[in-house]
Amino acid sequence: MKYLLIIHNNPALLESLPPAELDAMVNAHGPFQEATRASGELVGFAALADPSTSRVVRVADGAPAVTDGPFLEAKEHLAGFYVVDCESVERAQELAAQMPEARYGGVEVRAVMNEAGLEM
Repeated sequence: MKYLLIIHNNPALLESLPPAELDAMVNAHGPFQEATRASGELVGFAALADPSTSRVVRVADGAPAVTDGPFLEAKEHLAGFYVVDCESVERAQELAAQMPEARYGGVEVRAVMNEAGLEM
């Protein structure tokens, strides 16, 4: 089963961290990627650009309207994600707990539906 490990970051929290702690958090992703790649569980990952660069597209009356993002005003924003292929949700939760962001704000674990949208 594939799971999305969703990283939420709070810019104010990140700015408050001592530089060495912030560097350690960022650098912890290398060993995490190596371990999940070695175990065969890593499907893919991406870090996302600052939310100030995002755009929201809505279609109203057949015409697209583009506004600055992010979609919601919130303290936290979606900062990146991993897609992992695990035997169980418990294993996906174990992997999420190994991510540095789990110590600062949380990592959401969500099942990825198959292409037909029938599997959960």
